[in-house]
Amino acid sequence: QVQLVELGGGLVQAGGSLRPACAAFGRTFSMYAMGWFRKAPGKEREFVASISWTGGNTAYADSVEGRFTISRDNAKNTMYLQMNSLKPEDTAVYYCTAARAPWDYGLRKYDYWGQGTQVTVSS
Repeated sequence: QVQLVELGGGLVQAGGSLRPACAAFGRTFSMYAMGWFRKAPGKEREFVASISWTGGNTAYADSVEGRFTISRDNAKNTMYLQMNSLKPEDTAVYYCTAARAPWDYGLRKYDYWGQGTQVTVSS
């Protein structure tokens, strides 16, 4: 069992940056692929980014490619999402996820979810 806690959401102006983090507790963090999803009001939950257990593989949604960077520090059991050049359409609740696999292989299927952190981008 893995427990995930997101930290570091908030309110920022368009063009600004945020760096939410996800702290993992429980089983061996380094053995899990990790990811971020988001859900905006009135929209379906969508994939944002993923990272393999070693950090060697990453993937991004087209909407955030080039602006967001996912990373992880296995020694600290923590994953990060550096978000730059934020846009109002990035406003959503961001969820941290973990999969019982070294990589999600594009399937975007995850086994554990955090409670979410709100990110609001004002225009």
